[in-house]
Amino acid sequence: QVQLVESGGGLVQPGGSLTLSCQVSGSSFIYDSIGWFRQAPGKGREGVSCISDTLDGGRTYYRDAVKGRFTVSRDDAKNTVYLQMTNLKPEDTAVYYCARGIYSGNHQYKIVEDEFNYWGQGTQVTVSS
Repeated sequence: QVQLVESGGGLVQPGGSLTLSCQVSGSSFIYDSIGWFRQAPGKGREGVSCISDTLDGGRTYYRDAVKGRFTVSRDDAKNTVYLQMTNLKPEDTAVYYCARGIYSGNHQYKIVEDEFNYWGQGTQVTVSS
């Protein structure tokens, strides 16, 4: 059974940094594309970033609002994907989720929920002074 567990959330001041981790088990990780989503209070879940499977070269995708501030990476030896978040803003406050993509190989991810089938429970990120 595929499981994803997020960690690393917390409270940070505006301009600060956090790194989220997504530990994946129960799958052949090198074939997994992993996405990051977030859901702010009263809003729908939105795609933030994605990294494709290793055989596809680990291509990365970002929504415009986080480009230049967030970096997604993967460590196949640890079955873990990371989301490094810098220069955090209050509008980044949300519950962050990681999810496993349903596509491997040559697929251009749009980072929408329909592209992912297994989800973690989420980790809270709060950006506030």
